[in-house]
Amino acid sequence: MSLRARISAPEEHGSRGEDGHLVASYRAKLLEEIDLAEMSALAAAERRARLERVLGHIISREGPVLSTVERAQLIRRVVDEALGLGILEPLLEDASITEIMVNGPDAIFVERGGRVEQLPLRFVSADQLMQTIERIVSTVNRRVDESHPMVDARLPSGERVNVIIPPLSLTGPVLTIRRFPRSFTLQELIGFGSLDEHMVYLLAALVQAKFNIIVSGATGTGKTTLLNALSGLIPPHERIITIEDSAELQLQQSHVVRLESRPPNVEGKGQVTIRDLVRNSLRMRPDRIVVGEVRGGESLDMLQAMSTGHDGSLATVHANSAEDALTRLQTLASMSDVEVPFVALHDQINSAVDVLVQLTRFADGARRITEIALLDSHGGEPYRLATAARFEARPMTPDGRVHGAFRHFPLPRRTADRLYMASQPLPQAFGVARSADQLATREAR
Repeated sequence: MSLRARISAPEEHGSRGEDGHLVASYRAKLLEEIDLAEMSALAAAERRARLERVLGHIISREGPVLSTVERAQLIRRVVDEALGLGILEPLLEDASITEIMVNGPDAIFVERGGRVEQLPLRFVSADQLMQTIERIVSTVNRRVDESHPMVDARLPSGERVNVIIPPLSLTGPVLTIRRFPRSFTLQELIGFGSLDEHMVYLLAALVQAKFNIIVSGATGTGKTTLLNALSGLIPPHERIITIEDSAELQLQQSHVVRLESRPPNVEGKGQVTIRDLVRNSLRMRPDRIVVGEVRGGESLDMLQAMSTGHDGSLATVHANSAEDALTRLQTLASMSDVEVPFVALHDQINSAVDVLVQLTRFADGARRITEIALLDSHGGEPYRLATAARFEARPMTPDGRVHGAFRHFPLPRRTADRLYMASQPLPQAFGVARSADQLATREAR
C-alpha cells in the first residue's frame, strides 16, 4: 500500500462520532502538508517523528485548544492510524503483553504474565478490522480474502501473526499476534520457578554430552523459550543450524545458520517446507541441528539425522506428556512420503531420542518443566522411560497459585556412563540406579 493510501485510508479505530471525525480531519490535513516523495525515503522511526512534528504544527496553527495530554494523545492516534496499526500500536509497544487476540471487531484480549484479559477497546467495524489485517499481511507480501481466508506469517519486527476471516470464521475477522520475549538463560528460568538448580546441572550436562533432546508441551507452555535456553549451552565452536517456521530462536553463538520455511505465494508457488530445510541442512556440515517444531513428515528426516551421527540435536513437539510425545513422533514420521512400517519407526525413535523434557502451563499461568525423562529402551523393545526429575504439584491455593516441589531420581547406568565418557560431572542430586528396581521407569504405549 502506498504512503498516501495508508495515510488517507478511513480507519477511525476505537471510537465514533466527533472524536473519529477529528482524527479523520487531521489525517487529511496532514496529507496536504507532507512531501510524500521525501517521506517515503525516510526510515520508519524518522518518518513517524517527522509526521508528529508536522501534525503538531498544524494543531498549534488551527486548533482546537487542547491540554498537553490531549494534544499528545491526538497526535499519537492520528500517526498510529496513518502509519501503524491504530489501537493495536500501544499494545505492541507494551513489553508485558505476550499475545494479542482480536476476536472480531468488538473483542480484544491480551495475555500478560500467563493470564488472559479482555481490554475495553474495539474497532468501529469489521471493515476497519479488515483494513488493519490487510495492512499487516501486506508487509510480508501476502494477501487475505475469501479465496485465501487464512494467513500465518512473521512480521519484519519478529511477531508471529495468524489471520482467519469469514466464511471460515463465524465471529468476523480474527487476528492473533504472538510476541516473543527476550531469550532467557536456564538460571533465569529458575527465578520463574520453571525448574530448579539440580535440573539445570543435569540439562547442561546432557546438552554438553550431545544427547538428542525433544522438548514437548502444549501450546503456550514455553517450549521455544526452553529450547532457546538449552541451545545457549551448546559450545561456541560448534556449527549450529536452526530450522523454524517462524524465526523465534535467538542463539548467541557466532557459528549459527538460521533457516526459515517459506509459505506459497499468492499463486500457490514457491513453498519451502521444514522438511526441505531439514534435508538440506544435512548437506551443510552441521554439528547440531535445532528444529523449532516438528509437525509433519520432517520428523522422519530429523530422527534419521539424530541416529546417523548428528548427535546433540534439539527439537520441540506438541504433546501433553512424555509418553504422548513418543507416540506423536511416531505418527508424524509415518506422514512422510516414504512408507516406513510402524515397527521400523519404533526402532528409529528408540535409536534416535535420548531425552524428553515435558513442559506444562498451570492454571495460574506458571510454566514449569514437569518431567525430564530418559528413553531407556532399545531396538524393538516397548518404549521405556526413566524419570530423572518431576514436578509434583499441590492443590491450588485460595489466591489461585499452584505450588509444589521438584523431585529427583537415579539415572540409568547407560546415561551415567555416557556422561562420564563425555567428561560431564554427574549431578549429585540424581545419582546412578544400581538396579532396574531403583529406576522410576514405565513403559509407554
